[in-house]
Amino acid sequence: MTTVRNVAREKLEQGHLSLGVGIRTTRSVEVAKMMATAGFDWLFLDMEHGVMSLEASAQIATAALDAGIAPIARVPNGQYSIATRALDNGALGIVVPHVDTAAEARECVEKLKYPPIGHRSVGGWGPHYQLQKLSTGDAVKTLNAANLTVVMLETPTAIANAEEIAAVPGVDVLLIGSNDLCAEMGIPGDFGSDRLAECYAKMIAACEKHRKFPGMAGIYNEAIMPRYIQMGARFILSGQDAAFMMAGAQSRTGFLRKTLGA
Repeated sequence: MTTVRNVAREKLEQGHLSLGVGIRTTRSVEVAKMMATAGFDWLFLDMEHGVMSLEASAQIATAALDAGIAPIARVPNGQYSIATRALDNGALGIVVPHVDTAAEARECVEKLKYPPIGHRSVGGWGPHYQLQKLSTGDAVKTLNAANLTVVMLETPTAIANAEEIAAVPGVDVLLIGSNDLCAEMGIPGDFGSDRLAECYAKMIAACEKHRKFPGMAGIYNEAIMPRYIQMGARFILSGQDAAFMMAGAQSRTGFLRKTLGA
């Protein structure tokens, strides 16, 4: 049976950090190879807040499969028609934002996993299988095992329901959206807050109990990130393309202006 590798899942299953990078402004397929070379395990193809199209996501995802980095797409909440098409055309996982309850998490699984786990429609085999003709039974089993279903917890309600969400079969990762969660708690941007740490502790405990993978998103301060990683976060959104480009560009112009006194 043809296998489908998902290096992001492999790192998680081995107990290692699984490092992702947000792709929001880049449209070129070369970004997949570039980020793989930089050492990332997965791409966070952002179709929720960015203007990335489904076509651009699919093109980058196909390139990512060949580059050995896992393409994972975030879609707007409830937009399963976009999510399943992204999966059909190269993505190895979907991030669903704003999941507050176990019922919503179950809907994610029903829409994003093939039977017998969910009810995703079978629409032929895309770039995961090099466009081969394959046995449906083997293919759906392999893709169910390879794909990551990631639910984002972004409100106090979601954190209160973390254990019930983690208990849903077919959910793979609980990912805290730290920006929205802090805003909802009235402490926007306060990523060092003990209140946020309590939320992470509850989510991580739920994941440990139900054998799911805990994730961290929205925190890019190098003084704060280790706190939540040491607590147990493993699926780590590590930064975004635009921020990395700006940091590198500003470093270079700063160096040259300082050196040349201009």
